[in-house]
Amino acid sequence: MTDPHRHPHLQFKICVSGAAETGHCGPNVMEEAKTLGREIAKQGCALVTGATTGFPLWSAIGAKEAGGLVIGLSPASNEREHVEVYGLPLDYLDLIIYTGFGYSGRNLLLTRASDAVIIGCGRVGTINEFTVAFEDGKALGILEGVWLTDEVIRDIMGKGQRTRERIIFDPDPANLVKRLIELLREEKVREHRVYQNPPDFKTIL
Repeated sequence: MTDPHRHPHLQFKICVSGAAETGHCGPNVMEEAKTLGREIAKQGCALVTGATTGFPLWSAIGAKEAGGLVIGLSPASNEREHVEVYGLPLDYLDLIIYTGFGYSGRNLLLTRASDAVIIGCGRVGTINEFTVAFEDGKALGILEGVWLTDEVIRDIMGKGQRTRERIIFDPDPANLVKRLIELLREEKVREHRVYQNPPDFKTIL
């Protein structure tokens, strides 16, 4: 008999990271962010954001337009602080988790709560989320654009002499999401095979 509480195909949670203020990002940034959110939802994944304005908010709008689930992690400790102190929105979010850890603490939880992280146009906070996700070995998608964020990331990796296979660069937001999800699914299949065929510890010992 199948256990109704078992869920072997849980949704992937994909974080979209980007600038809360996007004046430096170029004229098409809103549509590109919305495309990311729409594609994440259409592929059956949940979108995770920092419950903020700008690039992450537009991705949330795109996800909701496609009927997706959006989870926000706030730097605030409650709804009042979220709105009145941080000036952050409540719209286009199905669930808000109030971390109470400020921006830097929120960034750590945001990336760790996600299966993969997509980096769009951003500034220092976005680079912080990239470096945390990179150090944690998360699958990463870097959206290339007229902004400088992708170039900064390449520069950081080059000067730090750091490379990793699980990073995808792509200028097409829909294709970036598609490639990142394909990577996650391939890894999930390999993990499932390991779970189904655990090593024989008697042989190892």
